Amino acid sequence: MGWFSWSSDSNKASDGGRIAPDRTSRQRCWEGRDLFFSCLDDNKIVDAIREDKEARRKCAKEIAEFENACSKTWVKYFKEKRVMEYNRDKTIERIKKEDAAKVQDLKSQGWTPR
Repeated sequence: MGWFSWSSDSNKASDGGRIAPDRTSRQRCWEGRDLFFSCLDDNKIVDAIREDKEARRKCAKEIAEFENACSKTWVKYFKEKRVMEYNRDKTIERIKKEDAAKVQDLKSQGWTPR
């Protein structure tokens, strides 16, 4: 594992704290995440935590690269964020459809927008 996975003592500062990932490490993590999420999209998997076995079976190479490039906390965060954003987008889509139907109903009753 690389230094970004926090597995090595070379990632510690002289005071014993952790060294924050640099721009290159973050970029590598995001690229790994994007490849993994693209594979999940191709396989119609939204929740890689609940469907971990299926995700690992269908996207083994991508998840290995993602987990190697990012710390465990980042991996968990990105997986949870993906589900939250999916649910948010579906809710917005549903509300827009409901609002459009309500506007059509009001227009059919003679209402005109200002």
